[in-house]
Amino acid sequence: MTSSTHTFTYSRASSLTVSEAGQALDLETAGGLTPTGANDHPQFFAGFLSAPQAAARALLAVADVAAARYYRRTLRASLDPVVTGNGDRLRFESFSGCCGVYARLDVLPESLRGADTGHGTTNIDVNNPLREALSRLGGDDPLHLRVGPDEMAVTTLDGPVVEKKVPLPERWLRGFAESQAVTTGFDLRAELTAAETTRFLRSLPRTTIGASTGALWMVAAGRTLRPTTRPVPGAVCLPGPERLAALQRVLRHATGLRVYGPAPVGASPTASAWEVGLPGMRLTLTLSPEADRGFSGEGGVLEALATDEAAEDAELISVLLAWEPRIDPTSLAEQSGLAVDRVRAALIRLGTAGIVGYDIAEAAYFHRELPYDARRAERHNPRLVAARALLEEGAVTLERPGLTVVASGERCYRVRASGSALSCTCQWWADYRGRRGPCKHALATRMALAAAAATSTATTSGAA
Repeated sequence: MTSSTHTFTYSRASSLTVSEAGQALDLETAGGLTPTGANDHPQFFAGFLSAPQAAARALLAVADVAAARYYRRTLRASLDPVVTGNGDRLRFESFSGCCGVYARLDVLPESLRGADTGHGTTNIDVNNPLREALSRLGGDDPLHLRVGPDEMAVTTLDGPVVEKKVPLPERWLRGFAESQAVTTGFDLRAELTAAETTRFLRSLPRTTIGASTGALWMVAAGRTLRPTTRPVPGAVCLPGPERLAALQRVLRHATGLRVYGPAPVGASPTASAWEVGLPGMRLTLTLSPEADRGFSGEGGVLEALATDEAAEDAELISVLLAWEPRIDPTSLAEQSGLAVDRVRAALIRLGTAGIVGYDIAEAAYFHRELPYDARRAERHNPRLVAARALLEEGAVTLERPGLTVVASGERCYRVRASGSALSCTCQWWADYRGRRGPCKHALATRMALAAAAATSTATTSGAA
C-alpha cells in the first residue's frame, strides 16, 4: 500500500481545563486552508456549547474511529480528526486506519453559542491526556469551546511546538472520495426513538480483536429494527456491526437513530450509514460493505476521473465554492453555465481531492479543503492508471457503435454499451457486475469514446 508521512504541527497541545470560572475545551489546529489562503493555525470558533457532555463524548467517538483499525488491527492508525468551519456549523471528520469506517460529527448552529463560526478546514490535535479528560467530563457546568489558537498564541507562538508525524496511506485519500460518492445514492431506511436506539445498539454482537460477525440485514419493524436472513425490500445492510462500537459513547445523550442505505440488489453486502441524533448535533458512522474491504477500492469515482471534460468542469466549479454548509448543484449549474449532471460529476471529482463532502441528512454537498494534492488520488488509483496505459498503448479499438475491443495481456476483452452503462467480458465484471465501479477495460473504453467525441466535435466545428 503506497503511503507517505504527513506532519501536523500545533502551537501547543489541545487541553481541557477546569477552573472556578468553568470548563474550557481548547482544540489546537494545524495548518489549513481558509478563504484568505493557507493559515498555520486557523481559528474557527470561540464560544459555549449548549450540550457540553454530549459534544465531548461525540468528539471522542470521532477520535476513536481515527485511532482504530477494524481490519488488521495490529497495524498503526493515528490520524487527527479534520475540522471544517462552514460559517454556521462545525464538522469533525475522521477515517479509520483500515479505511472501512468514516465518522462525522456535525455541530449545528443551535448547539454553538458565542462568536461567529469561521470558514476553512484543518486538523485538530486529540492527544491521550485530552481523551482522558474528556472521558471524565461530567456535571452540568457550561463548556467553553475554542477551535484554534487564541490571539496571544497567534501573535507570540513562543510556547512549545507539538509535532505529530503520521502515516498517510493513499487509500485514505481515496476513501474520503469513495464514501462521499457512495452515500449520494442512500435513502432513509429506518428511524428509531431514543429508547429504541439504546436498546438496538446495545443488542449488537461484539467480537474479539481480529474477528468479525460479517454482514447482517436489518428491516424496519414498527419502532425498531429486526434482523432478516435476506435483503428484503426496504432492508439495510449492517456490515460488521462491531464497527458501530464508537456510538456507545453517546447513547445516554441520543435523541434517536436514522439509518441510510441503498436499495438492496441481490444478496451482496452494501455500505450503510448510521446517524445518532444528539442535542444540536448529528454523529454519523458510514460503514464499507465488508469489514475487510475499505472504501478506497469501491471505484465509484473512476468514471468522473476518466474524462478531461470532468477535470475542466471541476476546475470551474472549484472557484465558485465558498465553504458553504449546503452546496446546491442547480445553483452551481446556473452560475457556471453547465448542465446539472456535469456539475454533479465535477463535485464527485472534487471529492477525490477532499474539496467537497456529502451530508446524507440534508442530501447536500458541503465545501471543505483537505490538505492533499488533488492529483494524488488519481495518480495512485490502480485501475485508472492501468486504463490510461491501455489507451496509450493503442489497445482500445472502437469496432462499431456499442462494441469496443480492448487488448490486455494475451487476451482481448469486449466492452459493450447499453445506454450510458458499459459491461465487459473480463473476470472483474463477472465477479462484481459494476458494484465496485468499472473495470480497467471499461474505463479505457470510456476515455477512448470521449476522445473520439471530442475529435468529431472539433472536425464538425472546423468544417462549419
